[in-house]
Amino acid sequence: MTRLSLTVNGRATDVDVEPQTLLVELLRDRLQLTGTHVGCDTSQCGACTVQVDGRAVKSCTMLAVQAAGRSVTTIEGLAQGERLHPLQDAFVACHGLQCGFCTPGMIMAANCLLSQNKAPSDDEVAHALEGNLCRCTGYVNIVAAVQTAAKTLRGEG
Repeated sequence: MTRLSLTVNGRATDVDVEPQTLLVELLRDRLQLTGTHVGCDTSQCGACTVQVDGRAVKSCTMLAVQAAGRSVTTIEGLAQGERLHPLQDAFVACHGLQCGFCTPGMIMAANCLLSQNKAPSDDEVAHALEGNLCRCTGYVNIVAAVQTAAKTLRGEG
């Protein structure tokens, strides 16, 4: 076992893990943060996307020990108590989800984009989300949701 110290959703966390434990396993199984989904286990679908030090990372291919001393944000960490993050609100308002399985990963990837680019084009949104697969929506409403959230975050919505 390896003692691991990291920050998860703004909280200092110390936990013992096996060296082969994946970050997604730590989040879901040990920390009960089940909003991060496991889809393909091969980094193809993006359902497990979280932010590590502000960068979008597919947590199914990152060892938990690689997150030592780092800051991890999951979908649960975006909301402010009961108040949803503008991306979460926009996905609901714009019908950017159907089954919802891909939604946490999409939102985390989009949040990373919007932290770097306050006014992305539709093509830039599509490019930022290209590592996240949705089998239900056709992406039109997902892009619309990201654009709606961008306007809100800029104070225009």
